[in-house]
Amino acid sequence: MKQKQFVAVLLCAVTQSAQAASNSIDEVVVTATRTPQFADSALSSVTVINRQDIEHLQAQSLPDVLRGVQGLTLSNNGGPGKVTSVYLRGSNADHVLVLVDGVKVGSATTGTAAFQDIPVAQIERIEIVRGPRASLYGSDAIGGVIQIFTRGNKAGSATALSFTAGSYGTYNTAARLNRGGEQAWFSAKVNQQNTTGFNACRGSLTAGCFAIQPDDDGYHNTSLGLDGGYRFDNGLVAEAQVLRANSTTQYDGASQNEASGVQQVVGGTLRYAPAAIWNTSLHVGSSQDDANNYLNSAFKSRFNSRRDTASWQNDVAITENQLVTAGFDYQNDIVDSTTAYVESKRDDDGVFGQYQGSFGAHRVQLSARHDNNQQFGGHDTSGIGYGYVFSDALRMTASYGTAFKAPTFNQLYYPGFGSATLRPELSRSMEAGLSGHGSIGKWSVSAYQTDITDLIGFDAAYNPVNIDSARLSGMEGQLATQVADTEVNTTVTLQDPRQTSGTNNGKLLNRRATEAVRIELAHEYGAWRVATSLYAEGRRFDDLANTPGKELPGYGLLDVRAGYRLAREWLLQGRVDNLLDKPYETAQYFNQPGRGVYLTLNYQSKN
Repeated sequence: MKQKQFVAVLLCAVTQSAQAASNSIDEVVVTATRTPQFADSALSSVTVINRQDIEHLQAQSLPDVLRGVQGLTLSNNGGPGKVTSVYLRGSNADHVLVLVDGVKVGSATTGTAAFQDIPVAQIERIEIVRGPRASLYGSDAIGGVIQIFTRGNKAGSATALSFTAGSYGTYNTAARLNRGGEQAWFSAKVNQQNTTGFNACRGSLTAGCFAIQPDDDGYHNTSLGLDGGYRFDNGLVAEAQVLRANSTTQYDGASQNEASGVQQVVGGTLRYAPAAIWNTSLHVGSSQDDANNYLNSAFKSRFNSRRDTASWQNDVAITENQLVTAGFDYQNDIVDSTTAYVESKRDDDGVFGQYQGSFGAHRVQLSARHDNNQQFGGHDTSGIGYGYVFSDALRMTASYGTAFKAPTFNQLYYPGFGSATLRPELSRSMEAGLSGHGSIGKWSVSAYQTDITDLIGFDAAYNPVNIDSARLSGMEGQLATQVADTEVNTTVTLQDPRQTSGTNNGKLLNRRATEAVRIELAHEYGAWRVATSLYAEGRRFDDLANTPGKELPGYGLLDVRAGYRLAREWLLQGRVDNLLDKPYETAQYFNQPGRGVYLTLNYQSKN
């Protein structure tokens, strides 16, 4: 049996019972289990954003795309290109594991990924898995996993060009070339983003950016992406991807107010099927997060980190409806900085296993992992998932999982700030959900609770400390339906992320809105597509103590978009963000964009 046949067997093994629950062709995802499966059959909460979704949104950045996903909230320090934090289910920003084409990315010093610097023009699709995935991926995946797949082409040829101009001195260009056939393929993408921006910080000498610098803070990003692969006659498939983004960001600050950065991801994969029921793969990768900081063009500091990874995974279909996965992961983090860290590198070895079975209407997933961290020793994590198909239109899921998060280099060793006595954060999570489709459309709802011990927060002097415990609970839902000829998509997030011990017992974790809702309406007629979005968030606090003066009020944003198909290969699009020019903040003192108007011209050749 060839590899293509094996993949079919694998998909059947993990999705057979759920296929009866949907009459439509579903998207195949891999992040939830590290194996291909249909999104609607996953036993965890999964959201898939494909390229068409991104183009319909006319998104200018990755944070634009992520805003409104159920269970996910954002905070931003002053507009495009500025530090953006992503919170999944109320967990900390560094509790989200981020992958680009299977390679772990992010800064070893801060523990977070630079979402603002990953060019949206290079993205093919995004898979967001909510809930702990540490039993499959190791440290960091307490809140969930976000995997970004860059644009490539396995077959056929295409050429694409795009140009955007708009408010705040914005102009973006993108070009893509695909060439490929059944045996070999190649893709190249280039992209440039530019904006003169606006004043990032409204100015305070004692808080926020600790500076009063009422100027425009611009952003520039140039990126290159390469993707290629070859399918050998014996079934071996070799693939490689490269993404590099160089950025320059201006911001407000007393000690630094400009940064040049590099985000680079290089990965390669070999896939082979030694036997009819056995598929094996070897994946190696390296990610780079570099930042050089300046004050009024004078160099001040450098924070560079590199993460090298390797993974060997084996998938064995022991029967038509049962799949066993086993593998080994290796990770090495290295810090190169003008700041002297006591320790500047560490590695982690992980061994994992998973079982997926389908028995009539029942589905089971079991996973376990052991990590050996160079600094913190061994950690065991596990997960269990169960699903039941009541009917063709209704499905139930339930899951439980544990996770851990090793402290970052900044939290441990930054001079005058870090504490080498910090302990890893540990979590236990439970979730239950219902999903289905019918006359009202396609819908899902889930409830969850995550208990974290030794959560890392900050004391009164803003030094990192282990908070004894915190509880993150909430509900989230989504409805996709059609009213007359209008598409309606709605997401709702209700969450309560609270500290449950210590000085701030009972207080909300900072910068996380407790409510969020997005309502999207879209209508197509002839060559036109028009859409409008309403996005609203409830209040949040900027500090862990929930100081009254640190409360940020809720807000609502109204966006409108339109697209007109000029010809088969040409599309003209227009977008108005924040139509009502609503002022708001997601981090105190840091401004957000007002009303913005953008126009995009797209060209794409058809195969």
